[in-house]
Amino acid sequence: MTKDIAATQSTANSKLDDQSLYNRFRGFAAGVASGITKLAVGHPFDTVKVRLQTSGKADGRFKGPLDCVKQTIHKEGFRALYKGATPPLVGWMFMDSIMLGTLHNARLIQQSWNGDKPLTVFQHGLAGLAGGLTVSFVATPVEQIKARLQVQYDAATKVYTGPINCATQLVRNNGITALWTGLLPTMAFRSWFFVFWASYDVFTRELKKYNLSDGSVTFIAGGLSATAFWLGAFPSDSIKNRYMTQPDVHPKRFPSPWSVAQYIYRTDGLRGFYRGFLPSFLRAFPTNASAVFMFETVMKLLA
Repeated sequence: MTKDIAATQSTANSKLDDQSLYNRFRGFAAGVASGITKLAVGHPFDTVKVRLQTSGKADGRFKGPLDCVKQTIHKEGFRALYKGATPPLVGWMFMDSIMLGTLHNARLIQQSWNGDKPLTVFQHGLAGLAGGLTVSFVATPVEQIKARLQVQYDAATKVYTGPINCATQLVRNNGITALWTGLLPTMAFRSWFFVFWASYDVFTRELKKYNLSDGSVTFIAGGLSATAFWLGAFPSDSIKNRYMTQPDVHPKRFPSPWSVAQYIYRTDGLRGFYRGFLPSFLRAFPTNASAVFMFETVMKLLA
């Protein structure tokens, strides 16, 4: 068993030793497949999460995740769970391509420093951090448009007719920089990819000690890593979504992400930062397990 683990680590290490241009672009290509998978599996959960995060306890719109699902389907139809899916469908392809491509290249760079020594857990975490911070610049406008569309509940209060109209209104009213409103909380949220990829390395090594297929190891490790990620990252995600989806008027209700955090704590306490956590928790394992599995599979196919 020990020999098998060592052989697997040696194989993975040799792939990181390959500093060719083709190998550097492999991560970006595999990231596209990951992004498509992530959206198909996870978007309905994400819609419920965003609606719960942005409604707040004081609004009394939803009693909980199941009530949110029931009301959404009853009033708007099943397709409403995929509201705002167009921006992330395109966006996730680019976002996962950039994030996982950066992750892969950060691993390659660190491997060139290490020589024959495999990457440490901390180095895998640093690669995840690099990917998370880099993709924040693409993720911010995509997630802002997605979230604004997701919290449109009915035709009477509808502000945007679609993603392009949403982007156009934001730019017309506040300039091009309006698309990057919420960049700092997005970076804070995505810095938790350090935890995701550090824990993924730990879970992968531990699971390989058992008689499991490579696919099973990848799937389970990806799901467990996502769970660890969301446990820590969720409060920053709540702040980000509240800040991004506030009405496009002046003066703004929340002038800064910090003012959002203060409001959530004042009105709902610490539990307010985890409002909408259940759909995210339920979404985390299958969505990210599938996405990581697809990423690793395509990486092998392109090897």
